[in-house]
Amino acid sequence: MWEYHDGKEVFGKHKKDKCRSCGYVIRVEGMSGTETLLPYLREKKDTGQEQPTIIVDSREANTAAKIVKGLRERGVDVKTETLEKGDYVLSDVCAVERKTVHDFVYTLTRRYLFEQLFKLKEVYPKSLILLEGYLPIIYKYSRIQPASVWGAMFNLARNGVAIINTTSYKETIDFLYVAARQEQLVEKRAPTVHPFKKVDTIADAQLYFVASLPNVGREKALSILKSYQTPLNALINVDDWPETVHGLGPIISNKVKEVLNTPFRE
Repeated sequence: MWEYHDGKEVFGKHKKDKCRSCGYVIRVEGMSGTETLLPYLREKKDTGQEQPTIIVDSREANTAAKIVKGLRERGVDVKTETLEKGDYVLSDVCAVERKTVHDFVYTLTRRYLFEQLFKLKEVYPKSLILLEGYLPIIYKYSRIQPASVWGAMFNLARNGVAIINTTSYKETIDFLYVAARQEQLVEKRAPTVHPFKKVDTIADAQLYFVASLPNVGREKALSILKSYQTPLNALINVDDWPETVHGLGPIISNKVKEVLNTPFRE
């Protein structure tokens, strides 16, 4: 248990550690290291300390050269590979997808992100998305409502995808460095590139196809397929979605119809 700053002391014997920011003595009840935050707070500062390895996607390394440079300056052994999914591999169970706040908002309107993250989480159970940038900027966008952004973030969190927000590439470097150290030096996990499933089942392909439609997503796609059985039947009856599928209104169905009926222009 922690001692409060008002001086009230909890019972029993305690180990002491000093808060770096204010100098206050933190008292922690005698517990094993894995049950406290102390292994993460006590960082060695000698130059000869062991350093982590981070595997970076080669495309990410090209577009985020400052981050790669910053990690190397911190002593990280950066290895670049072409990753099927994810931007940074920190361990055998943890991978990171980095998006700027602008790109995240753009993704919600133009591309499909959720399926990629869910597939990443299937292979790396502790996967997370790192949003880099000033998050309140979402209130300045005119093409998308802030509620849509918060809703997307909630759906990711509800499905077990953690979200970290950094305000700059320098904070991103700090976070990746600390996270890699915790995974590798504290948890003793090695960064590993896992293969992804190459051949999806028909059900997976159907779900992916319907979920990729504008503003549909995985959960609504599942409801659509349960209601209409096949993607073709669902598309033929798109006008009936608001009455048949819970959570689907005319705005979504009209957007899907626009995509289906607009001639392709390269």
